[in-house]
Amino acid sequence: MSTTSQEQTSSQAAQGHPQRWLILGVICLAQLTVLLDNTVLNVAIPSLTRELRAATSDIQWMINAYSLVQSGLLLTAGSAADRYGRKKMLVAGLVLFGIGSLAAALADSTGQLIAARAGMGVGGALLLTTTLAVAMQIFAPAEHPKAIGIWSAVNALGFAIGPLIGGFMLNHFWWGAIFLINLPVAVLGLIAVLALVPESKNPRGDRPDLLGALLSTIGMTSLVYAIISGPAHGWTSTRVLVTATVAVVVLALFAFYESRIPHPMLDMGFFRDRRFTGAVAGAVLITFGMGGALFLLTQHLQFVLGYGPLEAGLRTAPLALSVVALNFTGLAARWTTRLGTPVAIGLGMVLMSGGLVSIAVLASGGYGGTLLGLLLIGAGCAIANPAMAHAIMSAIPPAKAGVGAGINGTLAEFGNGLGVAVLGAVLNSRFAAVSLPVALAAAGSAAEKKQVTDAFSAGLETSQLVGAVAVLLGGLLAAALLRRAERADSGMVVAH
Repeated sequence: MSTTSQEQTSSQAAQGHPQRWLILGVICLAQLTVLLDNTVLNVAIPSLTRELRAATSDIQWMINAYSLVQSGLLLTAGSAADRYGRKKMLVAGLVLFGIGSLAAALADSTGQLIAARAGMGVGGALLLTTTLAVAMQIFAPAEHPKAIGIWSAVNALGFAIGPLIGGFMLNHFWWGAIFLINLPVAVLGLIAVLALVPESKNPRGDRPDLLGALLSTIGMTSLVYAIISGPAHGWTSTRVLVTATVAVVVLALFAFYESRIPHPMLDMGFFRDRRFTGAVAGAVLITFGMGGALFLLTQHLQFVLGYGPLEAGLRTAPLALSVVALNFTGLAARWTTRLGTPVAIGLGMVLMSGGLVSIAVLASGGYGGTLLGLLLIGAGCAIANPAMAHAIMSAIPPAKAGVGAGINGTLAEFGNGLGVAVLGAVLNSRFAAVSLPVALAAAGSAAEKKQVTDAFSAGLETSQLVGAVAVLLGGLLAAALLRRAERADSGMVVAH
């Protein structure tokens, strides 16, 4: 790098890129398409079953191929962005995501659609890691909390509007249209990235860690696959036990190898930083409680309260809208700055835990208790999620921003999958039937049907309360570790 470009980079680091807010808008648009495709396919399941004659196992692979590939590649994608350039990887991600979307829209067999979804997962992994890494590069440190807040709000927006957009498209067009809507966004994003986003990468240019990339990809893919397969095939089935064992062994090898080489993809020294471990512990438990609880909530809205998929989607929207409102106005960032990161994370997760308790205890009385719970969860998410992401990213050197974003994304995927699996298992232990629709169909009288619904509601309540405890513990643990890290840092400053 020349002296002039180094001076420009240091000047931008102090003041931020002159077009940073416009660039943030561009990368958030790219991020939104990736997140939409995590949920948009769920509403198309009946159409795919009918038109592609897809079996249940085909449907599972259509949904899981995307998340499996994406979560398995997040760390590798972040490392590649640091090594080869974040702008290059952002461009590559948009191109791959666009090609995968076109292939998915034109697929005329289940195999083609599964392959296309896997290709979209590769593009998605590149986009999820580079968008956050670029945001960290173009904003001055003082503006990081607000920028990450907006980035987090887009995550929530993607979760909320995926089913709504999917439902609208399916009411007017054929199922392939849900993938075609990605194309204009990918093209627009590509033009804007090429024109606006500055290139940034690790100035040291460490040698590529190919074995580390291979081990992390195999380990994370095996782990997520075991978590996804558990509820359907049984936690003690050969499939789950074998893939879980592969995951544990390979990830242990990855950790051992990374601690022994001079230029690791993931520096194991990060885990000795209390700020980093505190944020990591909180991030896993927050997504564990939230992912599992929201998975159960959609079932409650549809099976117990009787809403259709689109109606259920609309009724969960207040959660995302409250996150968007608090983050886009900058209110959550101001509270975090005023309270400090440990207190902000603790407060956010107490609010989220209270929201889950509200849903568990009051939801059976109708939508009012659920709405209160969703608003509390939304407020908690708006405060805790950006503070957690900022704590993870600020504990990692700026040159490794891509790896930091990869860790953040991997934790979210892992916690979310584990939450769905574990809280689903808690529900199944209380509600022994295969599924609520099957149990209702087998029930003869109205009284028997009410017994079935009551048993399902009781199982949901217990599961939501387990989620609430996990989120609360995550908040207390993260806040305590981060507070200790701050005290240790201030002690070192005083000593110097």
